[in-house]
Amino acid sequence: MNKRKFITLIGGATAWPLAARAQQLAMPVVGFLSGASPGPYALFVSAFHNGLKEAGYVEGQNVAIEYRWAEGHYDRLPALAVDLVRRQVTAMVATTTPAALAATAATTTIPIVFSVGADPVAIGLVASLSKPGGNATGASNYLNVLGAKRLELLRELVPSVAVIGMLVNPNSPDVESQSKDVKEAARVLGQQVHVVNASSEADFNAAFAAFVQFKAGALLISADTFFTSHRDQLVALAAHYKIPAIYSQREFILAGGLMSYAPRLADAYRQVGIYAGRILKGAKPGDLPVVQPTKFDLVINLKTAKALGLTVPPTLLVVADELIE
Repeated sequence: MNKRKFITLIGGATAWPLAARAQQLAMPVVGFLSGASPGPYALFVSAFHNGLKEAGYVEGQNVAIEYRWAEGHYDRLPALAVDLVRRQVTAMVATTTPAALAATAATTTIPIVFSVGADPVAIGLVASLSKPGGNATGASNYLNVLGAKRLELLRELVPSVAVIGMLVNPNSPDVESQSKDVKEAARVLGQQVHVVNASSEADFNAAFAAFVQFKAGALLISADTFFTSHRDQLVALAAHYKIPAIYSQREFILAGGLMSYAPRLADAYRQVGIYAGRILKGAKPGDLPVVQPTKFDLVINLKTAKALGLTVPPTLLVVADELIE
């Protein structure tokens, strides 16, 4: 090998890592902020990745993702959001209502794509659903505003129950609106409802003991990220105390819960991925309308109903979108 060829090879070998590093640095970075825990939300993150892929982006190939999980500690979210802003992420994904509020408080310039259970206009995330304006848009699944409907369905399943318990997280940003919604529906229906707080795993046993003390014959689990992250424990406690319960998401029923009424949360996460990809390609969040669910699923676990000694009325069997046996 002559000297000139040798120098050329050495130069190429030196330049290649530099070029690779430059390409890596140029890769857009998406900050992923969530109030949940990574394990229980893995299936939703997978749906987010599918949406990104549909938009032409694959993590590690042409986009990097920085994950920040509050694991149910909503007070950590503001600092996590600020950290992502300091890292100058290209865009931020904020899943769960507390995370979306923290993200929009942390920046007015970095594009934000959210998935929330609350009304994004009512909580100040966007100016309107059709024309969000500002730096945020995303998907609203309205999980948090279906309490009245869930109460009606629960009463249809167990009409003779005198007292229904409602489990809420006092740290949730819209706990008051959720409780008010259910209480108003209960007043119209002539139903007695007892609201009990739980904001940590240590509160669960005490909460169910309180339901037993109140002689609650059925239970409504409010929509909350922390509860979804601990769905296995809540379903197990409902089974242990033999209390019929309705939940805010289908995933509770797959874990053995009795009944749920909600849109599919995975669809919202997929849409967030699609929107994030479009923004990386140059779209402005203020021009992208907030996506809303078009279908709400009633899911009933017949095996759980049998274990509780319940007969599901034909009216519910007919309208149910999914029956798990």
